[in-house]
Amino acid sequence: MLNSLSGRFLILTTVFVMLAEILIFVPSVARFRQDYLLARLERAQIASLALEADDMISAALEAELLRNAEVYNVVLRRDEVRQLALSSPIPSPINATYDMRSPSAMVLITDALTTLIDTDERIVRVIGNPVRDGGLLIEVTMDEMPLRAAMIDYGLNILVLSAVISVFTAFLLFLSVQGLLVRPIKRVVGHMQSYAKSPEDARRIITPSASVTELRDAEVALQMMQTELTGALKQKQRLAQLGGAVAKVSHDLRNILTSAQLFTDRIEGSDDPLVKRMAPKLVGSIARAVNLCETTLAFGRVDEPAPILNRIKLAGIVSDVIDSERLAAGDYDLSFAEDVPAGMTLRGDGEQLYRAIFNLVRNARQAIMATGQPGEINVEGYEDDSAWWIKVSDTGPGLPPRAQEFLFQPFQGGVRKGGSGLGLVIAADLVRGHGGRLDLLKTDKTGTTFVIQLPKADLSLAPTTE
Repeated sequence: MLNSLSGRFLILTTVFVMLAEILIFVPSVARFRQDYLLARLERAQIASLALEADDMISAALEAELLRNAEVYNVVLRRDEVRQLALSSPIPSPINATYDMRSPSAMVLITDALTTLIDTDERIVRVIGNPVRDGGLLIEVTMDEMPLRAAMIDYGLNILVLSAVISVFTAFLLFLSVQGLLVRPIKRVVGHMQSYAKSPEDARRIITPSASVTELRDAEVALQMMQTELTGALKQKQRLAQLGGAVAKVSHDLRNILTSAQLFTDRIEGSDDPLVKRMAPKLVGSIARAVNLCETTLAFGRVDEPAPILNRIKLAGIVSDVIDSERLAAGDYDLSFAEDVPAGMTLRGDGEQLYRAIFNLVRNARQAIMATGQPGEINVEGYEDDSAWWIKVSDTGPGLPPRAQEFLFQPFQGGVRKGGSGLGLVIAADLVRGHGGRLDLLKTDKTGTTFVIQLPKADLSLAPTTE
């Protein structure tokens, strides 16, 4: 219980109330002492009235009056005349004098602490103003020990009362905290535990109901988080299922394409000039399709192969990409431009760079053809002292806002209706595998430009592959 929120509130409330009572304890005791001394002065004045009523009183009566007033003697001052009204033997010299005529709060507190701390038998003189204008001054001599005992009793009563008030207040606060905070918090925790058991179950999402503003805000935030998480888990499950299906399709497609490769030898032996010219492109396309299926299967196993880094000519890769996309465009009014130095050699994996550039060019072609307007796609290659650069530009309509927001997120950044948005994701992953990066340089109504940066490194490179 002591480790619980309400238990700690109980302890802290008790401690704070006791601390507050201690802070007012000293002023309270000082006030009690002032009232005690003023009461003794009033009693002494009343006792002195008996003497005024009868100038001749017996010694026994005088002693009884002083005993009732709890003083040793009484001095009155009237008309500048100081008169010893009542007197009796004083057992010891006077140790201190207290003036009760308009004392300051600090003086009262200091005198009260002195009285409590000093345990010696002391005789003190107390000076004050008579009540009801009964003179100019009244002065009594008294024993301080009864005052000290009365102050201690009063202080103990205050402490006991403070303890009772503290416990009672803490108990009420305990009940309040239980009802207003602890139970709603436990309800939120219970919802979280229930949701954790089955996060896909939308029925377990919390419904905000707290009356406390802060707790309700927490419940609303938790509801939003659970809703988003449930949707993300469902999407993840669908993606996992889709990944399994893609792996199966890729496996079967790889077998089909492998069979197709067996027929390419006969096609290459044809005497038709057009067939002879197109056959190498067909063979290369089938080979890349088989490689894509294999890498897709590897991706399904979260095992994308690392790039095999060789010295390669960029112009040949770009030319293959352009030829493939020019065939895909057919008779559409779309022009392709290559601005790659013939001798530009870079370090990379030819197949993976082909896929990265192909995805960018294909996306550009599809975007332009979707508009029904003529267009142009340009692939530019250049280098500097630190990196190789490949820039793919088009004159298409530009990327819509949603595609820009989810640019490199799978199944989120598709430009075309029904598009998956995987092209850019795959291209970015392949470029990152080379230690480089793929960035969107610009996109607007005049077109879109992507740039690939491949950093140079001081490594021993394999011989150039044509």
